[in-house]
Amino acid sequence: MRPLTPGFKQFSCLSLPSTWDYSLTNNSRIVGLLAQLEKINAESSESDTARYVTSKILHLAQSQEKTRREMTAKGSTGMEILLSTLENTKDLQTTLNILSILVELVSAGGGRRVSFLVTKGGSQILLQLLMNASKESPPHEELMVQIHSILAKIGPKDKKFGVKARINGALNITLNLVKQNLQNHRLVLPCLQLLRVYSANSVNSVSLGKNGVVELMFKIIGPFSKKNSSLIKVALDTLAALLKSKTNARRAVDRGYVQVLLTIYVDWHRHDNRHRNMLIRKGILQSLKSVTNIKLGRKAFIDANGMKILYNTSQECLAVRTLDPLVNTSSLIMRKCFPKNRLPLPTIKSSFHFQLPVIPVTGPVAQLYSLPPEVDDVVDESDDNDDIDVEAENETENEDDLDQNFKNDDIETDINKLKPQQELGRTIEDLKMYEHLFPELVDDFQDYDLISKEPKPFVFEGKVRGPIVVPTAGEETSGNSGSLGKVVMKENIPSRGDEGEKKSTFMDLAKENIKDDRTLQQQPAPGFTAETKKDCSLPLTVLTCAKACPHMAACGNVLFEGRTVQLGKLCCTGVETEDEDTESNSSVEQASVEVPDGPTLHDPDLYIEIVKNTKSVPEYSEVAYPDYFGHIPPPFKEPILERPYGVQRTKIAQDIERLIHQSDIIDRVVYDLDNPNYAIPEEGDILKFNSKFESGNLRKVIQIRKNEYDLILNSDINSNHYHQWFYFEVSGMRLGVAYRFNIINCEKSNSQFNYGMQPLMYSVQEALNGRPWWIRMGIDICYYKNHFSRSSVAAGGQKGKSYYTITFTVNFPHKDDVCYFAYHYPYTYSTLQMHLQKLESAHNPQQIYFRKDVLCETLSGNTCPLVTITAMPESNYYEHLCQFRNRPYVFLSARVHPGETNASWVMKGTLEYLMSNNPTAQSLRESYIFKIVPMLNPDGVINGNHRCSLSGEDLNRQWQSPNPDLHPTIYHAKGLLQYLAAVKRLPLVYCDYHGHSRKKNVFMYGCSIKETVWRTNDNATSCDVVEDTGYRTLPKILSHIAPAFCMSSCSFVVEKSKESTARVVVWREIGVQRSYTMESTLCGCDQGKYKGLQIGTRELEEMGAKFCVGLLRLKRLTSPLEYNLPSSLLDFENDLIESSCKVTSPTTYVLDEDEPRFLEEVDYSAESNDELDIELAENVGDYEPSAQEEVLSDSELSRTYLP
Repeated sequence: MRPLTPGFKQFSCLSLPSTWDYSLTNNSRIVGLLAQLEKINAESSESDTARYVTSKILHLAQSQEKTRREMTAKGSTGMEILLSTLENTKDLQTTLNILSILVELVSAGGGRRVSFLVTKGGSQILLQLLMNASKESPPHEELMVQIHSILAKIGPKDKKFGVKARINGALNITLNLVKQNLQNHRLVLPCLQLLRVYSANSVNSVSLGKNGVVELMFKIIGPFSKKNSSLIKVALDTLAALLKSKTNARRAVDRGYVQVLLTIYVDWHRHDNRHRNMLIRKGILQSLKSVTNIKLGRKAFIDANGMKILYNTSQECLAVRTLDPLVNTSSLIMRKCFPKNRLPLPTIKSSFHFQLPVIPVTGPVAQLYSLPPEVDDVVDESDDNDDIDVEAENETENEDDLDQNFKNDDIETDINKLKPQQELGRTIEDLKMYEHLFPELVDDFQDYDLISKEPKPFVFEGKVRGPIVVPTAGEETSGNSGSLGKVVMKENIPSRGDEGEKKSTFMDLAKENIKDDRTLQQQPAPGFTAETKKDCSLPLTVLTCAKACPHMAACGNVLFEGRTVQLGKLCCTGVETEDEDTESNSSVEQASVEVPDGPTLHDPDLYIEIVKNTKSVPEYSEVAYPDYFGHIPPPFKEPILERPYGVQRTKIAQDIERLIHQSDIIDRVVYDLDNPNYAIPEEGDILKFNSKFESGNLRKVIQIRKNEYDLILNSDINSNHYHQWFYFEVSGMRLGVAYRFNIINCEKSNSQFNYGMQPLMYSVQEALNGRPWWIRMGIDICYYKNHFSRSSVAAGGQKGKSYYTITFTVNFPHKDDVCYFAYHYPYTYSTLQMHLQKLESAHNPQQIYFRKDVLCETLSGNTCPLVTITAMPESNYYEHLCQFRNRPYVFLSARVHPGETNASWVMKGTLEYLMSNNPTAQSLRESYIFKIVPMLNPDGVINGNHRCSLSGEDLNRQWQSPNPDLHPTIYHAKGLLQYLAAVKRLPLVYCDYHGHSRKKNVFMYGCSIKETVWRTNDNATSCDVVEDTGYRTLPKILSHIAPAFCMSSCSFVVEKSKESTARVVVWREIGVQRSYTMESTLCGCDQGKYKGLQIGTRELEEMGAKFCVGLLRLKRLTSPLEYNLPSSLLDFENDLIESSCKVTSPTTYVLDEDEPRFLEEVDYSAESNDELDIELAENVGDYEPSAQEEVLSDSELSRTYLP
């Protein structure tokens, strides 16, 4: 502060006209007053005039909002003048006036005005003023109150405030003021508010702790009192901030303050009957939340009976909705303090072992194989990482910069790396091994009859309907009509035993043909009104059970010699039989299902034959009924489930009860893959479980309470994690009982189960009654972090990471039914092989060129199919053969991740559409040659893996350098693409079908240099990039024609973590500009026609068909001979998603938010940074296709798109 000039007293009062105050507008008055103040500063003179002018400014600031606005407006110098005066004046009243003005300015204007004051250097000037004022003895109380009040307001907006305060020595000034004036509440209150701001900086917090601030806070807070509540509230907030420092938290634990906080909390809980002091009660909980961040704090909390105290108090608060913040915070503390348990497993590695032909040198699989046999990889190390001797509380100088760096860290910024550099990677000689998989390039078709004389029997002769939506099982076509065949339910009821006695039927099958002397009976389907007036056929075959089956064990007539495959147990209760010739006179309602023009693809007998040749590591011998019976989409809509308020905390409270009321817990193992000799419970009221069938995944089941079960999933083979996919069987249920299932070892930090997704259930009894479909099932569903801890081996070296629980409650529709649960609609490898065989046997070879080759064998010896589809040439004349061979290629793949079964259903829709007799499909076949690898990871699918192959690796991270021994399907799929590049037949489009567990809708990821650079905010660089924007055409087309597709969810950014994925490698190395990943939601849609509905196989297959239609549009739009691209489709600059993006996981680059927040607290969710989809309005003027479009001729279709 500058010393006053000797002539200060000589300056006299300005001579102002008496009408001066009233002759000017308010704005002019404030401008004039500020000018006077500036003049006083410039002359370094001081007098009563400064007091007068500042008091007038204060009066205007207190009474006029426009005055406050004028002084903080952009370009205004008012703030600088005030601060300059404050810095220079020695006059106390002038100082107080200016402080009051500043308080008025920042109090009414929100964060912007506070930030404005900070940018003008207000923090430093005020801290200096605090230093000078503290030298007075005693300090002036009013001055200290004002300084502390305004510093407490501006401190949070100044990123460097903590450092400035420490350097200026302000910490101890404020602390000493509190110590010396404990009874002066008017002074202590703003001082505590400022201490809370200081404490946000960890270094300051430690420094204050050493000077006794924690002990000081406990002198202010105490049991219930009607006095000084505002002071206690601020003291608690300050304490909560201080205890975030581990040093201070340890200090509090050492002095027994955890017990004190609990005692105080109970006292306030008991006496605050009218809930007027909820903020104080929450403040106590926030302090407990901070102190329990350390292991010592959690131990002290448990020792002080904190779990029971908070459980009881929170249960008493449930009745009052306004107390929810207390319930939620209590729950969070209890979850954190719940002793971490190890999973009840002998090892976190898979129950199944597969010896690899080659052991990788580095990576997780190599680490797994190098672990000594005596290592306990399930060990709980959850708390070892948070109590360290060295205080690791270094200050973050600029957190925003760090956030910015994190945000862009995964985006590739090297332009040279981004530019596609086509490189084969293998010699031409080496690539010749793939010549035999491209016979269409050399075949002269001399041996083919290319003139189609008669259509195949399955061809519809009636009017072709569109859009094509293919059935998923059992729909048989009659020869000459567009209607579907009658329902024929084949079933045989055991002939032995008392009437009504329940028997199990099953199948022992081997590699020979089924004998023809089976006794089959027919079962009509219960009536449904059919909107489309068509019957739906469902061939179901259940073989005779020849003798009673003790304990539902395998039994019956052996139909084959050799390897047997049996169908699981089945209860036939309530299924009536009719004479063999009786037909159902009712039909299943086909809600909006269009008539397919292709054959029925599901054949139970064929499925059994295929299963016998499918090789699994556990050597499965059972077949799950849903895979045998097949699935048709249910004739009703399935809305996204509305989440009941508070369901998650209710479930967590029930988990906490396990600790508080341990005697109520049964803890009995009822299913265990690791222990083949476990005793199957004989009691009638215990559920029976099974997952020993293709794609099944369930490792262990523990009965917790009478109707509650903990389920543990098996990790991927040769891995110790990736638990998410489940598929298992349940039987022995009773009616009217709510069963709770908890899958306790999930690993993703959030899931669509928190946003309305339900698991899938298939009832065998319902299937026998004519309703063979998977339906969304379960209530009280949530997904949250639990008390089971992952070992550092499982968590990639990190300690303390928890597993997550999916919990859902089910009331079964039938007693003693056999039901199946799955993460998503199952689609097995055997199902794929069955579908491909049916397509091959039913297609018209004179019209459709269809080949099914073997790309390679997998590690376990299963074949990986490769499908080629195009139209046959019109003749074997030279010009027709040239047209045939010169069709551009489209390369499609799917199911590299086994748990993403929706990808297979989309692929099924694509395959069936391509093989259909729809004129558009024929046009499509005439336009392209399709090379399709419908299942890139057969072994993973067969063995119930979620993400990996038998090599224990994510195959979609192996495309850069696939190992032919460990990743044969990727090595050879890439080889096919490299071959096409070598022979100058680069595919027009490559698309890999995937599923997405955290977002809604269907969308695409593509590759763009320009958009990637834009995301780094390097606009100068992006302006120099010249790029063909054609990669946006196909997604844009799909956003118009496919109701489930959402353009605003698409991204064309290339991330470093995705550089070894199919999409990026095919774009960068092979040179395919239109290289995509198409992601389909596991949950449902939040836009378009299906908004608010969970997605089903009908919608997924429709997406596969619409993708084909999109390719035909692409052909029309990109044909150089005919048309230019409509500008409305590719308005590239304006169509970029402008919302800010962030990297939310190492592998996912998405929009900021994916879901609306719950009513419950943010930190009360699954504790994830799940993203929220910001729905951007599409151009309403863009073309919207009609349903009839798919049957339009080429010229009509083209004209439709032309502007």
